[in-house]
Amino acid sequence: MDKSYKIFLSEKDMPRQWYNLAADLPGQMNPPLGPDGNPVTPDKLAPVFPMNLIEQEVSTQRWIDIPEGILELLYRWRPSPLVRARFLEKALDTPARIYYKNESVSPAGSHKPNTAVAQAWYNKQFGIKKLVTETGAGQWGSALAFACSLLGLECKVYMVRISFDQKPFRKLMMKAWGANCIASPSNETKSGRDILAENPDTPGSLGIAISEAVEEAVTDASGETRYSLGSVLNHVMLHQTIIGLEAKKQLELANEKKVDVVIGCAGGGSNFAGISFPYVYDKINGAEIDIIPVEPTSCPTLTRAPFHYDHGDTAGMTPLLAMHTLGHSFIPPPIHAGGLRYHGIAPLISHSVHHGLMNPQAIDQLECYEAALTFATTEGIIVAPETGHAVAQAIREAKKAKEEGREKVILFNLSGHGLMDLVGYDKFLNGELTDHSMPDSDLQKFTEVLKKYPSPQ
Repeated sequence: MDKSYKIFLSEKDMPRQWYNLAADLPGQMNPPLGPDGNPVTPDKLAPVFPMNLIEQEVSTQRWIDIPEGILELLYRWRPSPLVRARFLEKALDTPARIYYKNESVSPAGSHKPNTAVAQAWYNKQFGIKKLVTETGAGQWGSALAFACSLLGLECKVYMVRISFDQKPFRKLMMKAWGANCIASPSNETKSGRDILAENPDTPGSLGIAISEAVEEAVTDASGETRYSLGSVLNHVMLHQTIIGLEAKKQLELANEKKVDVVIGCAGGGSNFAGISFPYVYDKINGAEIDIIPVEPTSCPTLTRAPFHYDHGDTAGMTPLLAMHTLGHSFIPPPIHAGGLRYHGIAPLISHSVHHGLMNPQAIDQLECYEAALTFATTEGIIVAPETGHAVAQAIREAKKAKEEGREKVILFNLSGHGLMDLVGYDKFLNGELTDHSMPDSDLQKFTEVLKKYPSPQ
């Protein structure tokens, strides 16, 4: 192998299809359920999503073509580079070869535009004029604002209150792209007003913000507004697989015959799915790969929460999904990895974990910031607090390879930069942050609500 650091694809080599893991998973996926306990039919989702995206949501077709109109939008930053982390390797004195897919090069600074431009494009094709969404850390809100600005759609974002206060520059990014960003819970929806009446000082949650966004979409009398989601659902996971498909091509160019470990941080699951699903396909077909979603110890959805049917939002407006969940009433502690504070995770990921295809890990906030600083002082990139979880796990794996005296190929997704999240770094450097590990009593309290819902098969 030569001494290359970055592996690039040309635009003509960019994947022309998305990979749909639903085609290959073992066992039967549990369908979304409505209030009556019966599976949700596509027509029931029509007030929330356009039918062209609903078709993708329920599809079991392995490969789905990327329309030329979406490719033209993606060309603004894709293909993204794959980078050999040689400086990090040297600092760790590890025999492992570490690669990261740099999704921070997108205009919004994260992986989120991969699905934002696709969703905006499909909505416009369907005649929709306005998209409403939620955002935690602000990465998704920024991405959808960017996508709507390209396609001439109106955009409104309900931003989790604690992140609204912690991350002012994300709000400015959304405003620069023409979006209206407001703190959630708000007085603009019934669900928001109800929550504020009960707890006016709530820090908010993604579940609450989703309730507000869905409520606005389904109550719009014009019929020209739809809801857009940045994670969790099948069609979102689908759009993100361009990350892992590009990485496969790039590792071939780097003459890597085998990947041993694939890592991504996991909140709702979108960036992790993007890097990992093409490798889950390989694992299903016999490859020996350790596939690791990494989450905060404060929000241990995959590592400690039950696999159960639950609502994706706090007010219970969404269908019941079979997923690992902390309970839809979960209010997370105000950790700075705002994108990892969701109570549930994508059903496709939950199903994969349930069948032993993934090895989830939870890491404390302080270890993640320490890892992120190590990465910043070696590779030079200040990563998002969310991505710090993937970096921390990659460092753990590299140290393990050194202890075992084994060469390994470690691939992780650098899902976004942290240049809008420097307040968190400032607090870490000043010793103002602490770890938050969820007590068993809290886990029991938040999951109590699940008893009234069916268990997955």
